[in-house]
Amino acid sequence: MTERWEPTAFKSRVDDVLRVFVAREADQLAAIDPALEPVAWQLEATVADGKRLRAAFCYWGWRAAGQPDSDALVRAAASMELVHAAAVVHDDLIDESPLRRGRPTAHVALRGAVRRRPGAVSAARSLAMLVGDLLMSLAGQMFATSGLPAAYLARARPLWSMLARELIAGECLEILRTGIDPDTAMSLKVIRYKTAKYTVEQPLLIGGTLAGAGERLREGYSAYGLPLGEAFQLRDDLLGLFGDPEQTGKANADDVSGHRPTALLSETWRLAGEGEREQLRALLGRRDLDTDGLDAVRELMRRLKTPDRIEDMITARVETALGALHELDVSAHAVAALTALAHTAAVRRS
Repeated sequence: MTERWEPTAFKSRVDDVLRVFVAREADQLAAIDPALEPVAWQLEATVADGKRLRAAFCYWGWRAAGQPDSDALVRAAASMELVHAAAVVHDDLIDESPLRRGRPTAHVALRGAVRRRPGAVSAARSLAMLVGDLLMSLAGQMFATSGLPAAYLARARPLWSMLARELIAGECLEILRTGIDPDTAMSLKVIRYKTAKYTVEQPLLIGGTLAGAGERLREGYSAYGLPLGEAFQLRDDLLGLFGDPEQTGKANADDVSGHRPTALLSETWRLAGEGEREQLRALLGRRDLDTDGLDAVRELMRRLKTPDRIEDMITARVETALGALHELDVSAHAVAALTALAHTAAVRRS
């Protein structure tokens, strides 16, 4: 691979690694009993698509620390995508989301495997939960068998415990805050632990630690990674409600009908007057929310200029991240790649 960052070529490398690894695991699962074939197929479907940002941040955590391109490192970085796939399956299950990337989510797709039995919906949810669990287990396996030296893996392995603990903490905090009066500070905390850390900061730190990065460089990775990860999720919040479902692959109503503690909803609540809050109370959390109700929420947000405030928060965080990046003592090609990745994470339509 050349020094110039080529995201399409890198994505292809990660896609190939994931496809081969997960196909082998799916075949071994299906070989246990033919009834497991739909589960095995879903396992492969969960990793069929993706931006591969987490793998890219892990890769550049390694490269920015002075290490050369490495197929073994790409395999280790690809394990970050299995963590993400597990988180997506569990998140969709918790949120009861029907669509992901324009296709039925795992717990919806797996209904076909149990459609002839009582309690099919509950059974499909249980199967999806187990698919997510298996994906997280496979992430650890892929990392451990990547081909990197055992000493490298040993020094990075403790970060996996932190990654899992903080990701689960974020999911738990979101569940605990769902359905109650929104609070911006808590919403930002949920964002930080549920998404920001495992999307940017922790992949960077794992890649850097594998490479033997010193404390100062790792601190710089966090200074860049945390605000950028928050910007990534704030963009997701905006796209979730105002994006084009044809591009996002998600239903626009999810966050509103689920009364989720997004920063977008929290800022709207903070700025709203009592009459506007009464309007929100009547709409948030409604599973039967129709287009008119969703449009009413959007119109209220536009009137309060909440989307503009979220855009400002995204811009400020990207500027903070890029400021931290330019303080790092790393090569010019690493700065260029991490700058490009920052814009990919924060300025997107899906």
